[in-house]
Formats: sequence, C-alpha cells, structure tokens
Amino acid sequence: MNTRPRKGVPVRFSRSDGAKAHSPDVVAGLRFTLEARYGGTVLIDLIDLRPRALAILFAGALRRAADVGGALGAASTIKQHVNGYRRFFAYLQQRSPPIRLPGSLAAQDIDGFEDALEAEGMTPIHRHTVLAKVILALRSIDADRPSLLNEELRARLTYTSSQPSGQSRPRDAYSPFVARQLRDAARSDVDRLFRRLAIPLGSDGDDELRRATAAVHAKIAMHGHIDSSDRMFKNLYFARRRRGLPVSTISADVHGHHHLLSTDVTPLLTLLSLETGLEIECCKALTIDCMRNPSAGTVEITYCKRRARGAEHKYMRVRDGSIGTPGGLIRKLIEATVAARQFVDSNCLWVYHYRQIKSGVGHNTALINAWTARHKIVDDDGKPLRLVLSRLRKTHKALWYLKTEGHMARFAVGHSPEVAARHYADLPALRPLHEATVATALAEVVSTTEPTILPPKAEARWRQGQDEAEPRLSRARRVDLLDGKQDVWLASCAGFHQSPFGKAGSPCPQPFWGCLECRNAVITARKLPAILAFLDFIEAERAGLTASVWQIKFGRAYARITTQVLPAFSAAAIAEARKNIEAHTLYLPPEARP
Repeated sequence: MNTRPRKGVPVRFSRSDGAKAHSPDVVAGLRFTLEARYGGTVLIDLIDLRPRALAILFAGALRRAADVGGALGAASTIKQHVNGYRRFFAYLQQRSPPIRLPGSLAAQDIDGFEDALEAEGMTPIHRHTVLAKVILALRSIDADRPSLLNEELRARLTYTSSQPSGQSRPRDAYSPFVARQLRDAARSDVDRLFRRLAIPLGSDGDDELRRATAAVHAKIAMHGHIDSSDRMFKNLYFARRRRGLPVSTISADVHGHHHLLSTDVTPLLTLLSLETGLEIECCKALTIDCMRNPSAGTVEITYCKRRARGAEHKYMRVRDGSIGTPGGLIRKLIEATVAARQFVDSNCLWVYHYRQIKSGVGHNTALINAWTARHKIVDDDGKPLRLVLSRLRKTHKALWYLKTEGHMARFAVGHSPEVAARHYADLPALRPLHEATVATALAEVVSTTEPTILPPKAEARWRQGQDEAEPRLSRARRVDLLDGKQDVWLASCAGFHQSPFGKAGSPCPQPFWGCLECRNAVITARKLPAILAFLDFIEAERAGLTASVWQIKFGRAYARITTQVLPAFSAAAIAEARKNIEAHTLYLPPEARP
C-alpha cells in the first residue's frame, strides 16, 4: 500500500500486501493463552497430555484455528475443542502398544476412538461433533506438516465418520399459556426496576441512620461499588440492625438505587427476546450503539449472529416508543446504565452490579430458576417451569405464526419460506394447531359428500327461496325436488345423471342406500317412511349375517341414519312416519326385500 494516502488519491495495493508468509507452527509449550474474538481470554493447559510431541501439534492446531481468520471465534467453542482433545488423548493412553511419535498414529485409532465414544453411550450427533474436533485438528496438522502423517491416516481424514450423524432435536417453543406468564412477570419486574432507579434516595429514620445511608450512597456514586467489609457499609448495617430493620438484602438495596442488579437481567432478557424474537446470544451481545435509522415510530437494531457464517452482522426493524416497545426498552436500558459505565470500559448494553460492576451476561441457572420460582411460573402440566432462555425465540415465532394464522408470506420474516416452515412452523408446540386444521379440512371434505337434510322449517325456507345454501339449484328445480318429481328410493336426487360416483351423463351406479353418502341427495320428512323401513330391514339382516359382513355392507348406512338423519327431525315427525309405514305398504327395491 502506498505509504501516504492523500485526499482524492486512490489507495493502491501491491501483490505482496495480501501475501501471508506461511511457516510451520513453532509452539513449543502446552500452556498458553488465547484471545478469543468473543468471550475474552482463554487459558489453555495441555501439559498433562501424552504423548507430548502429538500434544504440541494439537496445541498448534488449536492456536491456528483461534487466530484471526480461523474457525474458532468464541471462548466457549475453544474450550469444547480442548475437551474433545482430552477425550482423544485419554483413549490413546489405553492403546496397546502406546503411541510414541505422531507418525505412529493410524487410521484405526480414529475408528477406535469413534467406537469408544459409542460404547460410552454417546448419541450419534454428539459423537459426530466430538470426533469432528479431532479430525479438524489432524487436518490442520497435516496442512502444517505435510509429510508427518502416514498416507492411510491422511486418507481417513477426508471424512468424519462412516456412520450417519443422526438428527438433532430442535428446540421447542413454549405454549401461549407459558409465554403469557413469562411476559407478564417480565413486564412487572421491568416496570418495578425502572421505578426503583427513579426513586430519590430515602431520608427516612433518625439523623444517625440518614448519615450512615448518605455516606454509603456517596461512596457508591464515587466508586460504583461498596464492599461489605467497608467501614461505611458496616456502620449502615449495624445502624439498621439496631433499629430492627431488614439487613439481609442491604447490599442489593443500596446498589439497586444506582445500578441494574444481576437479578434484573433475567426479566430484561426474557422480555426483549419475547418482544423481538432475537436469539438469546444476540440479545446478550447487544451494544449501546445498536440502534440506528429511526423512522415513523420504528428503529433498526443491529446485532451480531456469530453462527451465521459470512453474514454475521444483521439488523432488525422494531417498534420504537414507550418502554413497552423494544426500541424504548433498549433506550431506557442505555440511560439506566450511564452511571455504571463510568467504572467499566465496555460498550456492552448489559452493565450491572454483581458483587462489583460487571459487563456482559453469562448463564446463571440459579438466578433464572429463582426468578421463575418467585413468580410461581408453571408449565402446561402445572409443574414449576424450568426456563431455557434459548427457547424464547421459538416462542416468539410460534406466537407470530398463530397471529398470522400460518400465512407463510406474512410469517416468513427474515427467512425464506422453506426455512421458516422447517425451523419455526414445524414445532411440537404448534402440533395441536396443525392437527386441528387437518381435522377441520377433513370435516369439510366429508361434509361435501353428505346429503342435504331438510327438516320441515328448512324445507319451508327452500320453497320460499329464502335459503341460499344450495346456490347451484334454481328455485324451480328445488321445488321439483321437494314435490317428489325427482325422487329415488331414499331421497330426492338433484343429479341422477351427474353422480359423483359415475361418469357425467350416465345413471348413478350406486345401490339405493348410496344416497345417504351423496351430495346430490335431498332428504325431507316425506322420505322418512322409506328410510325407517330400510332401517328396520338392515336391523333384521343382523340375524342372517356375521357381524363383520353386516358392518361392511350396512354399517355406514346405519350410522348415517341413526346419527345424522333421524336426529335432524322431531320425535313427532318420526312417529308420524312410523304410522305411514304401518298404514301403507311401501315399495322397496329388491335389495331391501325380506
């Protein structure tokens, strides 16, 4: 690059500027530190691994992977790789004969390590991830020292495992019932904590108590924190104790007037994730300059999603207004942490007091469990909820899915429809909704195959043209149906030559009781005598047929008559139809004759 770039003059680079000289790794020690891009400094101690020569090579591979441009960016990921190395070296110690030199490592050792992991009961996907860490390290060693590993082992490094890796079990969303509890509890705590920060310092009590309290608050305002061993803190402690005032939460009480507390982080994270749908790790990584481009009551939140390789830096437009909006909540958080930022050099959004002023959020299960227990939040079975913060994003997506009624064009925000359907719509929490939708669709399909049943009142509306339930039939044609001009055995037929069971233009091929399953059939009170006579006939057929044969032949017709047709008519209409059977000899087709 030219050494003195000037305004208006393009910067020029030479070919050597982008070249990086490669030399074999020269790490000679097994105890060193790595500065992770996310998560701070990690102390690496591999001094107990044997053989030492191979451990040095693995240490070099780890350092290269954690270097700038390497695959390992987070401190937690580096620790996971170290744990994978330790598993592998523990397996090598059991090998007979033991390995002395790196060149003695064979392809069978990789397969044997995989078998050992399987024998320990490790799931396929977990086994695959542990094995992959060792494979990646050996690939890096082979690239750094091309002639060190034997050819058979190098060929084995071209794949991770010959066995399937299995399928991961995706996180499920919480139900709307649980989500409502979480949101209500978080909102109440967030309102309470901001009111707490806005309350002026108290002046209650006598002069001695006020002086002791004022001294402690002055110390916190100057230094950000006061230790329990401090003389001023002890003066306040004993002053309150002598007066019978509570002292168990005195540290949280005095620091809570100046800063956020560690107990405030859980409700804040819960509310922010439920309102925005941000991944919990992205919420934890937000900075004080994350908001930009405000417009029409909205603002963009910029965040970093580390696992989105190649597209880590993202943004999301959210509502911006009062504290009840995501933008207003973040803005209020920035204001509430101004005092604490004087004592910590960090642009992280999360600055709070926990024994001292801290920035950044870890994972404190005890605080999370204490928060849910304090609010008595329960799961769908009424048991105390074990809150997993990483499930909040799925919960937000599931609630949005319910709100959009599964309309994929509206639901797939920030994702392709395929990804949105696979990762956020196909959830166990949404299974009852999907099953109910399928059941409704099947019921609608079945309803299209049902006959039209007209009790006397409905028949009168048909005659007067007041009911448009059958718009494809003209009024004159409906009157013909009701007057018996298009009668078949058990009903009136609206389309004897347009049967859904046969070709258009040809007569209906179904047996006469097929009308009970046909959308062309119209059943009125006038057809009840024939239907009741047929019902008596199929009841009599039970004596001459086996139960299975009778069910196959007459089961559906019997169920349709007894559960759908007859209940639609009054008891008086059915009794009148019975009299007509006894008073007149009804003609039934050959299939229904005794």
